[in-house]
Amino acid sequence: MADKEKMMDIEILRQADLGEDKMDAVKVVAVLGAGTMGQGISQLVASKGMEVILIERTEEKAKLGLEALEKSMDEEIARWTMTESEKKAILRRVRVTHKIDDVIHGDLVIEAIDENLEAKRNLFKKIDGICDKDTIFITNTSALSITEIASYTERQDKIIGMHFLNPVPKIPLVEIVRGLKTSDETYQFIKSFAETLDKTAVEVFEYPGYITTRVIVPMINEAIHIVMEGVASAEHVDTAMKLGYNFPKGPLSLADQIGLDELMAWMETLFRELGEAKYRPCPLLRKLVRAGHLGKKTGKGFFEYK
Repeated sequence: MADKEKMMDIEILRQADLGEDKMDAVKVVAVLGAGTMGQGISQLVASKGMEVILIERTEEKAKLGLEALEKSMDEEIARWTMTESEKKAILRRVRVTHKIDDVIHGDLVIEAIDENLEAKRNLFKKIDGICDKDTIFITNTSALSITEIASYTERQDKIIGMHFLNPVPKIPLVEIVRGLKTSDETYQFIKSFAETLDKTAVEVFEYPGYITTRVIVPMINEAIHIVMEGVASAEHVDTAMKLGYNFPKGPLSLADQIGLDELMAWMETLFRELGEAKYRPCPLLRKLVRAGHLGKKTGKGFFEYK
């Protein structure tokens, strides 16, 4: 009952503030996918005063996503980077659901599911038939084609990419990626939206890997090869890069933070699209992924975590 009342309140707020032109303001954001990126995006959006509808495939996954978000914020409180009152304010603005039809209540839709082209295209096709024809769809992809994802919809001019980096609330950058049919109006609107999130936006024209993924993947892959070949330990590789090049985090710690399965998916996409050996996943990376050692999210990758 409480969830229904909250959804009704969200819709009343949305209709009251949009007025005649839906592009005037974003009051409610629907986020599809309650994994690490979906949680971070939801936290960020809610922290800026907007309502969030966080949607997962099942009720259980939706609840787990909310619990993980709460745990993440508790860790921030323990590090004194967030207050208890800030956490409560954010959670008051986040409503989780497993009903895909609730996406209709969003003034803006942000998709943050797994990095799988077919899954993203099918999801966009489904919500295309649910949402208002003027609603802009954002995909949070790291390497996939915006144009291909948009091709399953009837609003290709309103499909755009926003590549947030993890942890979303902390990293000041977002790549705004234009597909071949993304309109200038859509780009300008999303650029303004990024500014309301206090993000520095860089414009990217579609190409495999964009900027950040394309640059970071070969470096991390080479670092993994160094460990596999016995040249140096993971700890010493990271120490060398941090102290030698003033990196805040070593490449292997960064790989663990990204998630080794996610990293391997990026590499496979780039290798498939561009055919260059520098993007071919190192055998050691494949070995760790097969073993289920995916980095921080599983407690073990190149390093161990509590």
